[in-house]
Amino acid sequence: MAVRVVVVGSANMDMVAFAPKLPAPGETVLGNRFEMAGGGKGANQAIACARLGAETWFVGRVGNDWFGDTLLRNLQEAGVNTGFVTRDAEASSGVALIFVDAQGQNEIVVVAGANGRVQPSDVDAAADAFARANALLVQLEIPLETVGYALATAAQHGALVVLNPAPARPVPDEWFGLVDVWVPNEREAEGLTGIAVTDLESAERAAKALLDRGAKSVVITLGANGALLVTPEVIRHFPAFPVQAVDATAAGDAFAAALTVRLAEGAPLDEAVRFANAAGALACTKVGAQPSMPTRHEVENFLRSPPSP
Repeated sequence: MAVRVVVVGSANMDMVAFAPKLPAPGETVLGNRFEMAGGGKGANQAIACARLGAETWFVGRVGNDWFGDTLLRNLQEAGVNTGFVTRDAEASSGVALIFVDAQGQNEIVVVAGANGRVQPSDVDAAADAFARANALLVQLEIPLETVGYALATAAQHGALVVLNPAPARPVPDEWFGLVDVWVPNEREAEGLTGIAVTDLESAERAAKALLDRGAKSVVITLGANGALLVTPEVIRHFPAFPVQAVDATAAGDAFAAALTVRLAEGAPLDEAVRFANAAGALACTKVGAQPSMPTRHEVENFLRSPPSP
């Protein structure tokens, strides 16, 4: 039987305009390409969990608008249960407006919209899912009060709790007793600890600083350098799988989801990190966030015959 995962988080519509240059204040620039796709770390991770074989519920909010229709449809088509997603009549769906120039530089405006209104009552409404869940996966693109409430609720039910602390924000000390696995990237680890993560040595120092605050285990994702697992008993580096990367968007979301699913299935941490590393690598081989989330079959095939360095 599939493991059950609850994801509490954000759903955005990403709108990307490409142009030769970024506009100066008051300037209009003619663009040459436009793309639109579902995003938001919560929705990305929920879709990844479902594609990796977990029975997945998403708890969040979208607006009562066309974007909300589309975001819900994306989740449902991936097999995510959206019965606990609230349609908010007082806020638009979250959007990210992204402008990219010919050199790849970008400017981004994110409007949280309904994501900023996800409340503890939304978690309460999903009580049945929390009671049945093997794991909770949550991020920081919704109000921190709601994140903390979700962490406590999952812990009360004995579920595995995984926190992807993105974007980097200060978090309450009491969270460290509720979270089983912290999954920051380099910048997020620095935001939590004040330690600039530039190599494996500094990543280890940052992870140990989180352990000193009460973290049970830490997995720092390091992009092309793979991932570092640190617990009170283990320090282990997992090199990245070599792939022809075309777009690293949401690779961290694929990693966090894959780690959560394998841990919920009872895999030991080192095996789960290797599985997550493969999922993150595969996400880099496709363009876009949600379209790049790999399936269980793809990850297992990849691990059976990984590419040589």
